[in-house]
Amino acid sequence: MSGLRREDGPAHRLDALRGTTPPKPHDARAIAALAANPGCARRALMDGAGVDKDAAARHLGFPAPFGQSPFAITRGNAFEALVKADGCAELLRLLREVLGLPVAEVAYHDVENVGAHLRHTHTRALFDRAARGDQDAGTLFDHPLLSLEIAGHVAFLEPDVVAFQLGGRFHVVEIKSFAVVDGQADPGAVAAAARQAAVYVLALRTMLEELGHDPLTVSHDVVLVCPENFANRPVATLVDVRRQLAVLRRQLTRMTGLDRLLAALPDDLSFDLRPGEDGRPTRPVAELADALHRTTARYAPDCLSTCDLCFFCRDEARQEGASDLLGRQVRDELGGVASVAEALGLADGLRDPADGQEEIAGLLRNAERLRRECLS
Repeated sequence: MSGLRREDGPAHRLDALRGTTPPKPHDARAIAALAANPGCARRALMDGAGVDKDAAARHLGFPAPFGQSPFAITRGNAFEALVKADGCAELLRLLREVLGLPVAEVAYHDVENVGAHLRHTHTRALFDRAARGDQDAGTLFDHPLLSLEIAGHVAFLEPDVVAFQLGGRFHVVEIKSFAVVDGQADPGAVAAAARQAAVYVLALRTMLEELGHDPLTVSHDVVLVCPENFANRPVATLVDVRRQLAVLRRQLTRMTGLDRLLAALPDDLSFDLRPGEDGRPTRPVAELADALHRTTARYAPDCLSTCDLCFFCRDEARQEGASDLLGRQVRDELGGVASVAEALGLADGLRDPADGQEEIAGLLRNAERLRRECLS
């Protein structure tokens, strides 16, 4: 993966925010994490500038507990190899079940075989032909290379597989090694997989639109393939990623139009780590922490599984007395109400609602009134 910078827009200011550190390119997992916290100005600025948040967190003394164990990586690679063995024979069986893919319409293309420098161009050509209905274009595409623009940078992305049903639509296939036990999988793992698959759906829709085709030929139903009951036998299900797509679009639009956030920052503000000759940060920790404190974060407990700066922002929230923060889903449903104390203050009428919170404040007051009536 590599990054290309445009000279227009806020790119020069974002470069100044990053400083002397090379920009960190985005992969699908990082882009998916953007959709997990669309209201965080700190993350939007740092990701827009290509700041290495993991390096910043480590330098600040708040390293994030991310990264898979070698065992988990090996298990995941082995499961993906099983699903794709013999020209994706096992995957084709699953696709026939969930998509109704006829045997006569299967044609397998491994895009990786053309070489890395040609993969993106070859991917565009293949999907252009497939969208036009060319009979030899193929039905199943392995290792395609897609692209998506993130705040002036081009990120290159590699979905597991993209299946195309002739006379139908493109479907992104996401292969994950977490187990489906008795028909149920870990909700957090499924949500993360859905966010990542939504990145691929958006990238594929963008590419088809650039080629002059209807982007909605890419289905919002993603095929999620996982092992069943801790065995190696794969099982597939369709996951609707429309909600994740909507959040992702809003966040990418927000990152593209960072002018408002940048305008509120002091001209001398920088997240530069000032790496030395050995590549290690040399900037004083207190100075970097002060720079981050001058931006607005939207910390929630969910950040602990999605953002490299999670421990730093959690410590900041605790220092500010925010020990009763609500989870992001509850917070969003309450119109941005961030804490238990804020929700109770609105319900009791002891706190004036902020702009846009009038409706939710009324609902909270009604709920509090009903609670008191039930207890009386």
